[in-house]
Amino acid sequence: MKALLTLILLLTVATVRAQTERDWQQMLHELMTVEDGESAEWEDTYELLNELADHPMDINTATREQLEALPFLTALQVEGIMEYRYRYGSMKSLNELRLIPSLDHNRQQLLRCFVTIGEIPEQSFPSLADIARYGHNELMGSLRLPMNERRGDRNGYLGYRYRHWLRYQFTYGDYVKLGVLGAQDAGEPFLANSNRSGYDFYSFYLQVRRLGRLESAVVGRYNVSTGMGLVMNNSFGLGKLASLENLGRNPSTLRAHSSRSSYNYLQGAAATVRLTKWLSATGFVSYRPLDATLNNDGSAATIVKTGYHRTPTEMGKKNNTHSTDLGANLVFRSRGFHAGATAVYTHLDRPLQPNTATLYRRHYATGSDFLNVSVDYGYTSRRLTVSGETATNRHGAIATLNTVSLQLSDELSLMALQRFYSYRYTSLYARSFSDGGNIQNESGVYLGAIWQPTTTLQLQAYADYAYFPWARYLVSQTSEATDFLLRAVYTPRRWTFQARYRLHNRQLDNDDKTALDNRHEHRARLSVGYAADCGLSSTTQADLAYTAFRENDRGWALGQQLAWQKKWLQLFASATWFHTDSYDSRIYIYERGLLYSFSFPMLYGHGLRYSFMARADLSKSLMLTAKLGVTDYFDRSTTGTGLQQVDGSSLTDIDLQVRWKF
Repeated sequence: MKALLTLILLLTVATVRAQTERDWQQMLHELMTVEDGESAEWEDTYELLNELADHPMDINTATREQLEALPFLTALQVEGIMEYRYRYGSMKSLNELRLIPSLDHNRQQLLRCFVTIGEIPEQSFPSLADIARYGHNELMGSLRLPMNERRGDRNGYLGYRYRHWLRYQFTYGDYVKLGVLGAQDAGEPFLANSNRSGYDFYSFYLQVRRLGRLESAVVGRYNVSTGMGLVMNNSFGLGKLASLENLGRNPSTLRAHSSRSSYNYLQGAAATVRLTKWLSATGFVSYRPLDATLNNDGSAATIVKTGYHRTPTEMGKKNNTHSTDLGANLVFRSRGFHAGATAVYTHLDRPLQPNTATLYRRHYATGSDFLNVSVDYGYTSRRLTVSGETATNRHGAIATLNTVSLQLSDELSLMALQRFYSYRYTSLYARSFSDGGNIQNESGVYLGAIWQPTTTLQLQAYADYAYFPWARYLVSQTSEATDFLLRAVYTPRRWTFQARYRLHNRQLDNDDKTALDNRHEHRARLSVGYAADCGLSSTTQADLAYTAFRENDRGWALGQQLAWQKKWLQLFASATWFHTDSYDSRIYIYERGLLYSFSFPMLYGHGLRYSFMARADLSKSLMLTAKLGVTDYFDRSTTGTGLQQVDGSSLTDIDLQVRWKF
């Protein structure tokens, strides 16, 4: 029976090819909101997805941990893949994904970008001789050449205006990953000043998987995520619409830090060990430098997360504080149930002393020693998934996040999420679902639904209410927010039609801070895409923005993207005409970029943004990519401010990238 179904799917591959090859980066952009585009957490997630897409996992040998690293999969879908493999054995074709009931059409498309069908799997951990002989080497480098001179390039920045990075990585299947990366931001010194060793930032790592009871171990720089992220998560950052896609699941992972992010990592050693069939334990130890703004008494006023070291002031903050971290996680899984416990202790060699005289900072994290513990729990069945985590800090303040998702039928899924984050709860490494951006001072309820009445039509909707009991930035008293979104995607054959509308309401101080005024933000998007058999694809997109707060603010953008792919050559072009009243009505667009480069330009004012990119896979070993990006403004004679100011109305960048596999 399985062989017959597989044959039928192979015969129909031509009719679905255009749909299955949809760009996962475009899909990611469709799930982003304005807040997501401005979050460094999304850049980290984007780089991780690039890594997974560039080195797809074998669907037949992938562990539960590896499947859970894909943030768009729900807990039920992970279970579905594992159950299918258990019942029917190895997949012969990725078309068999259509036989897993919990995987909807869109998820099948996405999954194809990150998995592959490998050769006969290893029965045991390979020998060192086989690793050395059959492992794959990869050297990748990127360079950005700005065609404009900034004010800081003439006087202010310590280095030149070019940004570049270089990475070497060795891999052997899913078993071994070894690498070193060096990265340099524009304006930072190279082989000079405090960077006499070359790059401003380095990452080095060695990861081993599936060595007996050792599920995963990392030495060097790494990322950890446990539970729902209320205590430990420096790995993923997902927004509200993406959370609806995976029905509130937070990936629990341990992975090497191969990203250029110079803040969001740990440094030392970590390992996950399977103690029994149902019980696994993760432990980690870390000692790493941090950037901090210092008070006059030598304490740290704030931890700086930008990673920029372009000026003497920024360079003076580099690595002036150090953090020691110890953590452990224990997880029990059996018959769809799971329960876990996490503890993380952190010591800073400089006490953290923010200015708590300012009302909204009154309950910020302070001191040298921090301790957070939590329990997480959940149950997954064929239709029902329940998950949650409850955490506390050293002062006894509570944070809890709980989700319930119900698949009423193959077409309809519902989700409810409740969170309560005390205004006294603090955690240095927490990252999870929120409206305010922090796991502190927020409680609320989120309701979402996904309805797919046909294989070509999907409707998504969510409603979120958030309550903030303590003051926040620009809000001097108790406030609340509401957020509503409706999205429709229709994919008949080679076409993709999408429409979405979002209304986000927030309360902010009035001019004299005596009362709160409502800020209403409306955003809408319409797009039409087409993929032809000849390798040509096209997307036309229109965005609208309207903000009502004190003054009305409007904005719109109209863009066109073209892509052509034939064997070894890929060509991409895009152009967007935009007009917004101010920064409040800014618009983010998707633009094809180099590998591992976050390319979602933010546009405001009046102008035209266009880009051209070519990628040539000259052989199985060598890839070359070049991109030209230009933004022409019609409403200004200079762009940027301060040291970033450019004397001119146009910004032009050239990006180059080379990858050599050997």
